[in-house]
Amino acid sequence: MKRYLYLWHRWLGIVACLFMALWFVSGAVMLYVGYPKLTPAEHLAHLPPLVLDEEGASLGQVLVAAATGQPPTGIRLLTVAGAPRYVLQYPGGRKVAVDARSALPAPPTDLQQALAAARQFAPGVAASDRGVVEQDTWSLSRALDGDRPLHRVAVADAQGRLLYVSGSTGEVVRDATANERAWNWIGAWLHWLYALRGIGIDGAWGPIVIYLSLGATLMAVLGLAVGVLRWRFGRPYRNGSHSPYQGFARWHHVGGLLFGVLVITWVFSGLMSMNPWKVFSSARPLSLAAYQGAALDAAAFPLSARQALQRFADDGLRVRELEWRMIAGRGYVIGFDGAGHTRILDMTTDRVLHQFAPQTLQQAAQAMAPEWAVQAEQLQAYDFYYYAREPQSMLGHLEQRLPVLRLRFDDPARTWLHLDLYTGAVVGQLDQPRRASRWLFALLHSWDWLPLLGNRPLWDVWMLLFSAGGLLISVSGVVLGWRRLGRSLRPGRRQGDRG
Repeated sequence: MKRYLYLWHRWLGIVACLFMALWFVSGAVMLYVGYPKLTPAEHLAHLPPLVLDEEGASLGQVLVAAATGQPPTGIRLLTVAGAPRYVLQYPGGRKVAVDARSALPAPPTDLQQALAAARQFAPGVAASDRGVVEQDTWSLSRALDGDRPLHRVAVADAQGRLLYVSGSTGEVVRDATANERAWNWIGAWLHWLYALRGIGIDGAWGPIVIYLSLGATLMAVLGLAVGVLRWRFGRPYRNGSHSPYQGFARWHHVGGLLFGVLVITWVFSGLMSMNPWKVFSSARPLSLAAYQGAALDAAAFPLSARQALQRFADDGLRVRELEWRMIAGRGYVIGFDGAGHTRILDMTTDRVLHQFAPQTLQQAAQAMAPEWAVQAEQLQAYDFYYYAREPQSMLGHLEQRLPVLRLRFDDPARTWLHLDLYTGAVVGQLDQPRRASRWLFALLHSWDWLPLLGNRPLWDVWMLLFSAGGLLISVSGVVLGWRRLGRSLRPGRRQGDRG
């Protein structure tokens, strides 16, 4: 039995150790340089103030112009390529843009519109066309599916950005700086095995990553077992050491004993990041439509966009984007400025609010699960399940503002909701499977633990030391595997040497 334990570890390691070495190197890069994305803060910071010189199209006209046979899930108004434009989002991610002056649907983005959008994003610098793509190395995210095809425009700003402009709305939806593009070749591109994407096997990419991670996890568990079995805790070996190995083998043995448990948790949590076999998917997520209480309809918004802008200006907010929301069947317009500050215009009372009353959002959320009791609490500080990360991290695009309203439902899935008091948005829905993902992925993989995150550089030291230990195990495993393969493939090898 022990022989098979060694053999399984050896041959799984020959395959997996090279990938693990790449994962540890690229993971260390990703601590500081993430995969390119346009965060909400960057989006707002690069928008000009929203100006409506004339009354323009009414919301009713916009909805008619964009009609797709179903109500939109979101409506925004912002400046696109120098002109005000409504952007409507529909189920499935489809987006439709409508000119705010003429109420005409915007045509598909052409080269001139893409260049104008880039100049608006980065004014005063040269912009040059880099072609149209469905996807490329820096635009593989499924979140961009509603914007494809994408126009690429390079701008000669200090960051050397490559901008991606939506083919459906004309907005800049992603930026990739020269620094991000350079580091990501040994960062996220390597870490997520994106070399397998875009070569005709995209459908196999997920299963390949899942089963490779599963094999690496099994290899690490077996390796720790072998390491313990081969370590003499009492009388040392003939060489005077508690390990029977020399050279790289000894480094591999000792490194595995020191960092083996951490390596197992890291590889396993990487597997969990893929949501294998949908183990973290919610069986019955609560309905956001019930939270809205009614479809987005012009009748719920008696004030025009121009009037809303004036209300916000009177309250001291210089708006860059407007968003229409339905909450419990009532209409609200949210105004955003360039720094992400917000105001709420209640269309029923014509009052400008700085925050929603918690009771308003709780009553709206109760409609999502009316048969179940709910407990409410207002968080004034981050905790294990609600916290912020740096923009470059995988979850860095999520806005986690404080205070936030947490609702705990007594439904079978024990669902928690986090509701943003500044916008009324449902920023998180955590049921039992998703809370399990918080433990098995976010905690074990990137150590999203407040005592570490709140005490930088303690988190950095821990993550880099951990990565160095994993790299030691992996690189020494690669060397040992290469040597073993060389002996196995050597011509004239004796039969007795096999195994």
